[in-house]
Amino acid sequence: MLLAIDTSVGSAVAVVDDGAVIAERADPGTRGHAETIGVLIARCLAHAGATPADLSAVAVGTGPGPFTGLRVGIAAARAFAFGIGRPVLPVVSHDAIAFGRPGAFVVTTDARRREVAWSRYAPAGADGLPVRVSGPDLAPADGAADALAVDGLEVIAADRVPAGALGLLAGSRRARGLPHADDAPLYLRAPDVTMSATNASGPRVTR
Repeated sequence: MLLAIDTSVGSAVAVVDDGAVIAERADPGTRGHAETIGVLIARCLAHAGATPADLSAVAVGTGPGPFTGLRVGIAAARAFAFGIGRPVLPVVSHDAIAFGRPGAFVVTTDARRREVAWSRYAPAGADGLPVRVSGPDLAPADGAADALAVDGLEVIAADRVPAGALGLLAGSRRARGLPHADDAPLYLRAPDVTMSATNASGPRVTR
């Protein structure tokens, strides 16, 4: 049984077991991830009739996504997994959107600042797992669908990352002994935080 968490687009949590989604909850809000994620985890576990001790791992979406929201989900997954002594299984969030879709296509998500984050996929392999051939990367939101639809590829503009699919993908890769994504967050751009010069009162963060 896996717990899956993603905060790259809103907040989403799921519990999956034996290839099935047992519980799934989401909040589309782009703010308040820290307040939301714990509630979603508790509700999913309760709906699944599971306790933290029942979990074998925690899957987490690594983005792409905005700095503040994305780091909340990754930190929550790492803390939860550490608390129960289970591993973290990182998954590129776009791969979860691509999981189970046929053919070749492009996935996009809102990256804010009039940009979209995109990833391009070839048809899934014999194992049914998504095959990402380029990305994630950024593109201007204006005209993104036309610019990214190379050779007539369908462009899937996703407004959420399905935590259930993320958990199923992580579980499938784990069962096959395949490597997981790098656990570094995919911000794609530097955060809006800069450190000022250290003064007598110590470092100051400006936003």
